[in-house]
Amino acid sequence: MIDLLNFVNKILAVGTIILQIFVVLALVCLVLPYKKKKVDVFIVRNGIMLSFAVAFIATAGSLFYSGYAGFVPCTLCWFQRIFMYPLVILLGLALIKKEDKIIDYSLALSVVGFVISVYHNFIYFQGLHSVVCTSAESCATPYVTEFGYITIPVMAMTAFAMIILILSIKRWKKTLEN
Repeated sequence: MIDLLNFVNKILAVGTIILQIFVVLALVCLVLPYKKKKVDVFIVRNGIMLSFAVAFIATAGSLFYSGYAGFVPCTLCWFQRIFMYPLVILLGLALIKKEDKIIDYSLALSVVGFVISVYHNFIYFQGLHSVVCTSAESCATPYVTEFGYITIPVMAMTAFAMIILILSIKRWKKTLEN
Protein backbone atom coordinates (compact mmCIF):
# COMPACT_ATOMS: atom_id res chain seq x y z
CA MET A 1 0.00 0.00 0.00
CA ILE A 2 2.81 2.42 0.84
CA ASP A 3 4.40 1.99 -2.59
CA LEU A 4 1.13 2.72 -4.39
CA LEU A 5 0.45 5.70 -2.12
CA ASN A 6 3.93 7.13 -2.77
CA PHE A 7 3.48 6.56 -6.50
CA VAL A 8 0.09 8.32 -6.56
CA ASN A 9 1.46 11.16 -4.42
CA LYS A 10 4.30 11.72 -6.90
CA ILE A 11 2.04 11.49 -9.96
CA LEU A 12 -0.52 13.92 -8.53
CA ALA A 13 2.23 16.27 -7.31
CA VAL A 14 3.92 16.34 -10.71
CA GLY A 15 0.52 16.84 -12.34
CA THR A 16 -0.15 19.74 -9.98
CA ILE A 17 3.15 21.38 -10.91
CA ILE A 18 2.37 20.90 -14.61
CA LEU A 19 -1.04 22.55 -14.11
CA GLN A 20 0.58 25.42 -12.20
CA ILE A 21 3.05 25.94 -15.06
CA PHE A 22 0.20 25.79 -17.56
CA VAL A 23 -1.79 28.38 -15.59
CA VAL A 24 1.17 30.76 -15.57
CA LEU A 25 1.94 30.20 -19.27
CA ALA A 26 -1.70 30.64 -20.25
CA LEU A 27 -1.88 33.91 -18.32
CA VAL A 28 1.34 35.10 -19.98
CA CYS A 29 0.01 34.11 -23.42
CA LEU A 30 -3.14 36.11 -22.77
CA VAL A 31 -1.01 39.20 -22.22
CA LEU A 32 1.53 38.69 -24.99
CA PRO A 33 0.34 39.16 -28.57
CA TYR A 34 2.36 36.37 -30.20
CA LYS A 35 1.01 32.82 -30.26
CA LYS A 36 -2.06 34.10 -28.46
CA LYS A 37 -4.25 32.94 -31.31
CA LYS A 38 -2.99 29.35 -31.07
CA VAL A 39 -3.64 29.21 -27.32
CA ASP A 40 -7.09 30.74 -27.75
CA VAL A 41 -8.07 28.31 -30.50
CA PHE A 42 -6.77 25.33 -28.51
CA ILE A 43 -8.69 26.33 -25.38
CA VAL A 44 -11.89 27.14 -27.26
CA ARG A 45 -11.76 23.78 -29.03
CA ASN A 46 -10.71 21.68 -26.04
CA GLY A 47 -11.78 23.68 -22.97
CA ILE A 48 -14.60 21.41 -21.86
CA MET A 49 -12.48 18.28 -22.31
CA LEU A 50 -9.51 19.79 -20.45
CA SER A 51 -11.72 21.01 -17.60
CA PHE A 52 -13.43 17.62 -17.41
CA ALA A 53 -10.04 15.88 -17.24
CA VAL A 54 -8.87 18.13 -14.40
CA ALA A 55 -12.13 17.66 -12.46
CA PHE A 56 -12.09 13.89 -13.05
CA ILE A 57 -8.49 13.47 -11.88
CA ALA A 58 -9.12 15.70 -8.84
CA THR A 59 -12.19 13.66 -7.94
CA ALA A 60 -10.42 10.34 -8.49
CA GLY A 61 -7.49 11.57 -6.39
CA SER A 62 -9.71 12.61 -3.50
CA LEU A 63 -11.55 9.29 -3.62
CA PHE A 64 -8.23 7.43 -3.67
CA TYR A 65 -6.97 9.36 -0.65
CA SER A 66 -10.10 8.76 1.41
CA GLY A 67 -11.11 5.32 0.12
CA TYR A 68 -7.79 3.57 -0.43
CA ALA A 69 -5.27 5.47 1.69
CA GLY A 70 -7.77 5.96 4.52
CA PHE A 71 -7.19 9.71 4.89
CA VAL A 72 -10.12 11.26 6.75
CA PRO A 73 -11.23 14.41 4.92
CA CYS A 74 -11.48 17.53 7.05
CA THR A 75 -14.50 19.81 6.87
CA LEU A 76 -12.88 22.13 4.32
CA CYS A 77 -11.98 19.12 2.16
CA TRP A 78 -15.63 18.06 2.23
CA PHE A 79 -16.72 21.55 1.16
CA GLN A 80 -14.24 21.47 -1.72
CA ARG A 81 -15.51 18.04 -2.75
CA ILE A 82 -19.06 19.42 -2.79
CA PHE A 83 -17.96 21.87 -5.48
CA MET A 84 -15.58 19.57 -7.41
CA TYR A 85 -17.60 16.36 -7.74
CA PRO A 86 -20.55 17.88 -9.65
CA LEU A 87 -18.08 19.34 -12.15
CA VAL A 88 -17.28 15.82 -13.36
CA ILE A 89 -20.95 15.23 -14.15
CA LEU A 90 -21.68 18.68 -15.59
CA LEU A 91 -18.55 18.84 -17.73
CA GLY A 92 -18.92 15.18 -18.73
CA LEU A 93 -22.44 15.84 -19.99
CA ALA A 94 -21.30 19.02 -21.74
CA LEU A 95 -18.52 17.04 -23.40
CA ILE A 96 -20.87 14.29 -24.56
CA LYS A 97 -23.55 16.71 -25.79
CA LYS A 98 -20.99 19.17 -27.20
CA GLU A 99 -22.76 21.89 -25.22
CA ASP A 100 -21.14 25.07 -23.91
CA LYS A 101 -24.11 26.39 -21.93
CA ILE A 102 -22.90 24.61 -18.80
CA ILE A 103 -19.84 26.87 -18.53
CA ASP A 104 -21.52 29.47 -16.30
CA TYR A 105 -22.67 26.82 -13.80
CA SER A 106 -19.28 25.13 -13.83
CA LEU A 107 -17.55 28.46 -13.32
CA ALA A 108 -19.78 29.27 -10.35
CA LEU A 109 -18.98 25.94 -8.69
CA SER A 110 -15.28 26.35 -9.45
CA VAL A 111 -15.04 29.89 -8.07
CA VAL A 112 -16.68 28.93 -4.77
CA GLY A 113 -14.48 25.82 -4.55
CA PHE A 114 -11.40 27.95 -5.30
CA VAL A 115 -12.25 30.45 -2.54
CA ILE A 116 -12.64 27.59 -0.07
CA SER A 117 -9.32 26.15 -1.29
CA VAL A 118 -7.52 29.47 -0.81
CA TYR A 119 -8.87 29.65 2.75
CA HIS A 120 -7.90 26.02 3.34
CA ASN A 121 -4.35 26.70 2.15
CA PHE A 122 -4.13 29.75 4.39
CA ILE A 123 -5.22 27.66 7.39
CA TYR A 124 -2.91 24.81 6.37
CA PHE A 125 0.27 26.80 5.82
CA GLN A 126 -0.27 29.08 8.81
CA GLY A 127 -0.98 26.10 11.07
CA LEU A 128 -4.15 27.75 12.29
CA HIS A 129 -7.37 26.18 13.51
CA SER A 130 -10.47 27.05 11.53
CA VAL A 131 -13.86 27.58 13.10
CA VAL A 132 -15.41 25.50 10.31
CA CYS A 133 -13.06 22.59 10.91
CA THR A 134 -15.04 20.55 13.40
CA SER A 135 -14.30 17.04 12.15
CA ALA A 136 -11.98 14.63 13.91
CA GLU A 137 -9.23 15.66 11.51
CA SER A 138 -7.64 19.08 11.57
CA CYS A 139 -7.74 21.13 8.38
CA ALA A 140 -3.95 21.35 8.73
CA THR A 141 -3.23 17.60 8.88
CA PRO A 142 -0.21 17.02 6.61
CA TYR A 143 -1.21 13.81 4.80
CA VAL A 144 0.79 14.63 1.67
CA THR A 145 3.81 16.88 1.26
CA GLU A 146 5.68 16.55 -2.01
CA PHE A 147 8.39 18.82 -3.39
CA GLY A 148 8.23 20.92 -0.23
CA TYR A 149 4.86 22.53 -0.94
CA ILE A 150 2.47 20.25 -2.82
CA THR A 151 -0.25 19.24 -0.37
CA ILE A 152 -3.80 18.05 -0.85
CA PRO A 153 -5.12 21.63 -0.35
CA VAL A 154 -2.62 22.90 -2.95
CA MET A 155 -3.73 20.19 -5.38
CA ALA A 156 -7.37 21.21 -4.95
CA MET A 157 -6.64 24.92 -5.30
CA THR A 158 -4.61 24.29 -8.46
CA ALA A 159 -7.36 22.15 -9.99
CA PHE A 160 -9.99 24.82 -9.33
CA ALA A 161 -7.69 27.55 -10.68
CA MET A 162 -7.07 25.57 -13.86
CA ILE A 163 -10.77 24.92 -14.45
CA ILE A 164 -11.59 28.59 -13.84
CA LEU A 165 -8.89 29.73 -16.24
CA ILE A 166 -9.86 27.35 -19.03
CA LEU A 167 -13.59 27.94 -18.77
CA SER A 168 -13.17 31.72 -18.43
CA ILE A 169 -11.05 31.88 -21.58
CA LYS A 170 -13.50 29.65 -23.44
CA ARG A 171 -16.47 31.72 -22.29
CA TRP A 172 -14.75 35.01 -23.09
CA LYS A 173 -13.71 33.90 -26.58
CA LYS A 174 -17.17 32.47 -27.33
CA THR A 175 -18.71 35.78 -26.24
CA LEU A 176 -16.41 37.69 -28.59
CA GLU A 177 -17.38 35.39 -31.47
CA ASN A 178 -21.11 36.03 -30.98
